Amino acid sequence: MTPPISIDLISDTSTKPSPGMREAMAAAEVGDEQRGEDPSVNRLCERVADMLGKEAAVYLPSGIMSNLIAVLVHCRPGDEIISAGNAHIIGSEGAGAAALGGTLITPIRSPDGRFTADEFLSVVRRPRPRAPRTRLVWIEQTSNAGGGTVWSQATIAEIAEQACERDIQVHMDGARLLNAAVATNLPPIAFTRHCDSAWIDLSKGLGCPIGSVLAGSRSFIDDAWTWKHRLGGAMRQAGVIAAAGLYALDNHVERLAEDHRNARRLADGLSKIDGLQIVGEGVETNIVFIEVSATGADASAIAARVAEHGVRVGPSSEYVLRAVTHLDVSESDIDRAIAAFREAVTVRQD
Repeated sequence: MTPPISIDLISDTSTKPSPGMREAMAAAEVGDEQRGEDPSVNRLCERVADMLGKEAAVYLPSGIMSNLIAVLVHCRPGDEIISAGNAHIIGSEGAGAAALGGTLITPIRSPDGRFTADEFLSVVRRPRPRAPRTRLVWIEQTSNAGGGTVWSQATIAEIAEQACERDIQVHMDGARLLNAAVATNLPPIAFTRHCDSAWIDLSKGLGCPIGSVLAGSRSFIDDAWTWKHRLGGAMRQAGVIAAAGLYALDNHVERLAEDHRNARRLADGLSKIDGLQIVGEGVETNIVFIEVSATGADASAIAARVAEHGVRVGPSSEYVLRAVTHLDVSESDIDRAIAAFREAVTVRQD
């Protein structure tokens, strides 16, 4: 029988609320969030809006809802979004932008999830009655499928400048924005000041059980509230979960650097195992992609073998695994995970 998973590297969404976070949740001031009367929710939204340099913010159940609402506010049916070809919105959000927003997404091929201002301009359409209207450019910080890569503030500013000249809005999918901020030792606003909308996820590296906060201009957030209701996302005494976000912002941001060190430690250890190769030029934050084709087995088979040692990782493609570090994974856990891979790969190749 396969032993229980003791080291979960499948995603940073695997985190569980810490004891301190649970205490903060239990003690939270609450009210009717839908009526704007929940003090904990209000404090969280004000804090994130200030952090991202925006006028207002809205608390939402998930990051996917933040992305979807941004699309629905910025775009009209038939409008075009430009994004990296491996962006989360294309492959992992149920095609909500198309199904509910009626939008077209034009991808820019980019293995690391980033593109330049010139690459952006190369796909922007000139205005014509028979062409889609390019309305939104999409920046995912950090890039999930790109391996946790960080967009530079200079590139974002260059793209935003070109977008502004063409009346194109800029949205940041900030699922791991705080990972980028910690990795570069820059405040989050360094990346979001040129964006029309942006959000942070609370349920990944910050370790909350639920939630995201979407920020933008006051008029943007007013429209976002309308879509929040339409999508069924209005809540009542949500301060119980918003308090987790406030606790995380006080206690779990700077410690993201530990996750980045652990990810580099994992990559270094796995790269020394015959048959395994780290994808990309280096680990920038907390995501590691592992190429396994040289082992003679596919990613699912290797994941199953590693699970026999109590370590969980996830296949990203036929021959690539993804491992993500987070606050519930320690340095000693990383060493155990490396040992599990070594056992799983070498024993089965003999």
